[in-house]
Amino acid sequence: MEDYKSFYEGKTVLITGGAGAIGSNLTRTIAEIKARKVIVLDDFSAAYEWNIPSLTNVLSVKGSVTDEVALKRVFGLKPDIVFHLAAFFANQNSVDYPQHDLITNGLGTLLIYQYAQMCGTGRVVYASSGCSIYGSQAPLPLKEEFMSMHLTTPYQITKMLGELYGNFYNHHYGLPIVKTRFFNSYGPGEVPGQYRNVIPNFIFWALSGLPLPFTGSGEETRDFTYVMDIVDALLRAGYDERAIGQEMNIASGSEIKILALAERINELTGNKAGIVRAERRVWDTKKRLLACIDRAKELIGYEPKMEFEQGLANTINWFREHWDEIQRDAEFPPGMSAATSGMVVKR
Repeated sequence: MEDYKSFYEGKTVLITGGAGAIGSNLTRTIAEIKARKVIVLDDFSAAYEWNIPSLTNVLSVKGSVTDEVALKRVFGLKPDIVFHLAAFFANQNSVDYPQHDLITNGLGTLLIYQYAQMCGTGRVVYASSGCSIYGSQAPLPLKEEFMSMHLTTPYQITKMLGELYGNFYNHHYGLPIVKTRFFNSYGPGEVPGQYRNVIPNFIFWALSGLPLPFTGSGEETRDFTYVMDIVDALLRAGYDERAIGQEMNIASGSEIKILALAERINELTGNKAGIVRAERRVWDTKKRLLACIDRAKELIGYEPKMEFEQGLANTINWFREHWDEIQRDAEFPPGMSAATSGMVVKR
C-alpha cells in the first residue's frame, strides 16, 4: 500500500460533512484503510444518514459545525486529522439565504480552526472551491496565484473567507492547513435537488423521463472531477508535508461542454424527452471553466485517473442501485416540476 494511504492506519480522523458525496466516499476509503476511528460530523441538512458507510470504525455524530456542543464532542476524541468538507452548499442557495451561508461557511469554518488549534490537531484540510474564488474574469487555465475580489454569490465570498481564515491560523498559530480547491465534483453519493450540481440533477431528470433544462449557448464548459479522484487528492493532502500552507486546484484539467453532457446523459439513460431551454441565473457568469492542476501534481503527486465516460456510467449505476432512496429524498420545491428546478422553461 502506498505511503500516503497507509499513513491513515490507526489514525483518528474527523470528517465534517461526511455524509455528502465527497465525505461519504472519503469516510469509506479511510475506514477501509483501517483507521482507528473515522468521525463523521454532519447536520444532514444537505445529506442523508443512509449515505454513511456502516462500518465498525465509523462514528456518526449529528450536529452542525456551528454547534459547539457537537464540536466539543468530536474534538474531545482528539482527531489527528480534520477534513473540513461541511458547507452551506451551492451558489443559488447562498443567494437565497445569505445569512445562513455566512454563519455556516464563515463562523463554522472559523470554529473548526479554533477547535483544531486548541486540541493540537495535526492537520486541517479545507475544502475550498475553484469554481468560486477565481471570479468570472480569470484567464484560463485557472492558476492558484490569480485572485479576484469580484465575486458574484455569497457562497463564493465565504469559500474565500475560509481560505483567508486558514491563512491566519497557519501564520499566527502554526496550525497545519491545506486548502484544496475543488472543481465541479460528480460521482456516486450525491442526491439531486434544487441546489445540487448539474450532473446528479440531469441524471435524475433523465431517469425520470423528463427533459433536461439547458441555460446556455452550447459553448459553456466545466471541469468535471470524479469524486474518487478528489478523495485520492484529499488523502494525499492530509499526508504530504509539502502541502501545508498551500492552496491547490483539484480538477480533471479538461473541459466538457454542458450541452454535450446533457445529450450524453440522455443517450446513456435512454431518455427520449430531450432538452429544453431555460433562463440563465443572474449569478452564473462563467462561460468556461478549466483548471491548471500542475501545483497539485508537483506538491502531492495528484493525477486524476477516471475517464469522464466511465465516471458518468458509474454515477448512473449508483442512481439505479439507490433509486428508491433518491426518489424519496431528492429536494425540489413542492408543486414544481423537477425538470424546471425553479427556472422558467421556454419550449
